[in-house]
Amino acid sequence: MQAGADITFWIAFSAGVLSFFSPCVLPLIPSYLTYITGISFGQLKDSHPDAKVRWTVVFHSLAFILGFSIVFITLGGLAGWASHSFQSYLRDWLGVIQKIGGVLIFLFGIHMTGLLHFGMLLGEKRVHLQRKPSGLFGTLLVGLAFAAGWTPCIGPILGAILALAASTTGGVGEGVYLLSAYSAGLGIPFFVSGLLFHSFLSVFNRFKRHIRLMEIFTGVLLMVVGIMLFFNMFAYLTGYLYQWMPVLG
Repeated sequence: MQAGADITFWIAFSAGVLSFFSPCVLPLIPSYLTYITGISFGQLKDSHPDAKVRWTVVFHSLAFILGFSIVFITLGGLAGWASHSFQSYLRDWLGVIQKIGGVLIFLFGIHMTGLLHFGMLLGEKRVHLQRKPSGLFGTLLVGLAFAAGWTPCIGPILGAILALAASTTGGVGEGVYLLSAYSAGLGIPFFVSGLLFHSFLSVFNRFKRHIRLMEIFTGVLLMVVGIMLFFNMFAYLTGYLYQWMPVLG
């Protein structure tokens, strides 16, 4: 795998992790887990749940993760396809498109920090399921609905990764690759929090006071990525990595 691909992979993966810790996702984890599994909060927070509870959490968590991953990865593929399909017509404008992507990511970062809010672009669009369909397929549908719930918290982060995918020349494969990394970054913490729910509650109670700081950190990180994309610094960073770590080539 090339160094440049490694860089964008870890950016996308980190964005998924940061989305998990956003104010729109982290506080809702207990509710999501009880909703998709049908297990009571008291059973979930048991420090030694029985095998049936554990396997129920495993299967329903994986179905939920698969549901939102399908949506995110599809969006990534479409962003990559659009970039690849039109680059032959806009070859002379690819540099401009990349700069536009950098500006968008930078603006997403500003929105996350709270310096400015762009409500018209990032308004909340939730999809609600009043009653969860039964079984694992029902949980998958909840995952699809979660991905469609474009909230002001997760929207800028996901939008930044989509802009990054659309600004590359890797086509559908690159878009799928980046959004798979994003989905993994969001899905792995969710899966672990379900398996270790008792420990998750303890960590969450200590961490929740710092959620706003995490949101600001995420915004600053997006602003840095936007600047790097605008000035094509990923290419320079890739060359630097090849120079000092030629084994990556």
